[in-house]
Amino acid sequence: MHQLPVSFYDIQHAMERLRPVVHTTPVMTSRTLNRLSGRDVFLKCENFQRGGAFKFRGAYNTLAQLSPEAKQRGVVAFSSGNHAQAVALAASLLNIPATICMPQDAPRVKAAATRDYGAEIVVYDRLTEDREQIARNIAAREGKTLIPPFDDPRIIAGAGTAAWELLEEISDLDAAIAPIGGGGLLSGTALAVKGQRPSCRVFGVEPDQADDARQSLHSGQRTAITPPDTIADGLRVPMIGEIPFAIMQHTVEDIVTVSEAEIKEALQFAFTRLKIVIEPSSAVPLAALLNGKLPPQVRRIGIIVSGGNVDPALLGELFSV
Repeated sequence: MHQLPVSFYDIQHAMERLRPVVHTTPVMTSRTLNRLSGRDVFLKCENFQRGGAFKFRGAYNTLAQLSPEAKQRGVVAFSSGNHAQAVALAASLLNIPATICMPQDAPRVKAAATRDYGAEIVVYDRLTEDREQIARNIAAREGKTLIPPFDDPRIIAGAGTAAWELLEEISDLDAAIAPIGGGGLLSGTALAVKGQRPSCRVFGVEPDQADDARQSLHSGQRTAITPPDTIADGLRVPMIGEIPFAIMQHTVEDIVTVSEAEIKEALQFAFTRLKIVIEPSSAVPLAALLNGKLPPQVRRIGIIVSGGNVDPALLGELFSV
């Protein structure tokens, strides 16, 4: 573990840095969910985090460590939504100018919140344009610091603090589960979990149509896919990050996938039975649990509910069927 690009101690230091700033989000349980899944389930509700998602943890942890000169020049980020909001919010709290590259089909609620936090938005077409290159060009032209969404040790360490908090409250978990897009949350979760409870198993979940991480973990090398079209907009990443992948190879047992129909059913379940507002990406691990895709031996499971920034228009479509 100590040879990995991010260490357990990096998460510990991030936790110290973030405690005065982040919300210590609640851990929720549901008798109905336990009955239907046949497990004891503990939901770490990052949908109640500042900015509406776990991403605020990594963004603030990263921006807080910039030099005074870098803070003055500003930052640039690229994101489909939650990282955008997180960087915009963290930048506003630290008085740092922020520019965010967002796809033109990003959920409107996420784009609106990003603007409300004071960031400048640059729009791109995610199917034809390279978002990272656009952000790098802005950074080079304007002297801004690029804040990547997942492939950065500071982002990963910040993301891992959600699992750190979960284990502070529920220490005897058999397994921890998180959704995976670029891999920042899952790799940070795995480091936090293995550092505190080595026997705890760690699993990732992603959509069938966005299974680059599963392919990568099973083949032993990062595998790129066509930009995926999935309802889970936060997981539309064509290839897992290099640093998260290096961590996951040593800490994550497996990655399972769920269908679009299963994601929608889990999303409806969260609203109607759990009474919480979550976004499709957050419903992905819940879908895996409800559809029996995890080993039967794991009885006490912690799930990182990654965020709640769902577009109201999507909810209208979901419940009009």
